Amino acid sequence: MAPERKFYQKIKKHFSDFSLIRLENSSLHGTPDLLVCNASGHFFTIELKVTKSNKIKFSPHQIAFHIRHPNNTFIMVEALGSGCVKLFRGSQILELETRGLELEACSLGLEACHLFFSKLGA
Repeated sequence: MAPERKFYQKIKKHFSDFSLIRLENSSLHGTPDLLVCNASGHFFTIELKVTKSNKIKFSPHQIAFHIRHPNNTFIMVEALGSGCVKLFRGSQILELETRGLELEACSLGLEACHLFFSKLGA
């Protein structure tokens, strides 16, 4: 199983009380991986990334999407090896591309990310 698919399976397990829709879209390049609705009915998107290093790779389409849609968009990154999960706002994509995992995350770990997303729109 590919690393990003394994990461999605972890998220699916930890976020079972959310509605998760996996977006596999070949016609709209750059569309985030997940459309999510929390218990409050608040919708947001999550781009999933898995990296072996500090650097995170984004396509020009992904960058354009997050620049065009800076609100209610997020990037969740799993660092292979350490298994550390970090959450960033979509509006941070240019800084995230430059600084990688050195950039301060808005949440660390799956439980903290779940709590962060639970409070959105509440």
